[in-house]
Amino acid sequence: MNRREALKGLAALGLVGAAGQTPAAGAASSAERPIRITLPSTGSAGSAWRPLIQQNGFDKGLNLQWVTADPGSMQVQLTAGSLDVGVFGAVGLATLANKGSDIVLFGPALNNHGRWLVRADSPYQKPLDLRGKTIASTAETSETWQQALIAAHLDGLDLRKDFKVIHGSPTANLALFQRGDVEAIVTLEPTASRLVAQGAREIARVADIWKHATGEQTSPFLVGLAASQRWLDANRATAQRIAAMLVTVNGYVHQHPQTLAQIAPQIGFKPSERAAAALLPQRLADAYATTWDSKTFATIDRQIDTAVSLGMLPKRPGRKIYTQLS
Repeated sequence: MNRREALKGLAALGLVGAAGQTPAAGAASSAERPIRITLPSTGSAGSAWRPLIQQNGFDKGLNLQWVTADPGSMQVQLTAGSLDVGVFGAVGLATLANKGSDIVLFGPALNNHGRWLVRADSPYQKPLDLRGKTIASTAETSETWQQALIAAHLDGLDLRKDFKVIHGSPTANLALFQRGDVEAIVTLEPTASRLVAQGAREIARVADIWKHATGEQTSPFLVGLAASQRWLDANRATAQRIAAMLVTVNGYVHQHPQTLAQIAPQIGFKPSERAAAALLPQRLADAYATTWDSKTFATIDRQIDTAVSLGMLPKRPGRKIYTQLS
């Protein structure tokens, strides 16, 4: 992605003025109250944001306060005001919207980067080969699993009926996989790169399954920036600047993917994991989303519709769960 493409992404968000400046330009951070933004867990794709933003000054004009947030309690934190900006996926947020939550998506964060992995000596070449076998994945309520389920369904597989699935924490799933208790694991980057560096073999990417099923050319939405509607109404300009910041840092990763290997220690990689860190530029860069437009919204709507058809949601929310700030 070059500067022109990055500006195009910002323009789609309504975040570039006539002079090519974002709303952050010229803003004085000293006068701003702290913006409490979620701090993704170490070792996740989102954990690259903080070091890259701070090292490159992408937070100019924003007084960010990074807050450790548990995905399970993020709704409570956003509603209570202890967190201003978090991240949510389509199905998780639609579930909350059906219960009356006013949380809304307002900008891009991450594309789907789920991976199907088997051991190096496994005979299985694709997910279909694993029918009837035991696999491991994250909790049933996690976006990792929900989006894997949706993509597979659109491609003709029912993960709940065609496989024996053990749902657990990433650490527990990793242990099951390494002991040979499961034939495959469905997990996110950069955990997948760690396993590949140790000899595991990737047989599918959730994004590719989605593309094959839908005919779309780009990786689908996984999670986006989210805030309560009340906070957005009171802080619209600030929200625009935060969205612009994420587009900028994600675009920077596209332009300079090698930076992911350079910051590997800051996102939880040990010195002994150099082989895994070296894989990040080619395996992880695509996870960072830069678009927030009608195509993104169509993908979110399709994810919700499929979730309803699968019984993951009782109904579509009575409102749109996303907004465009322009």
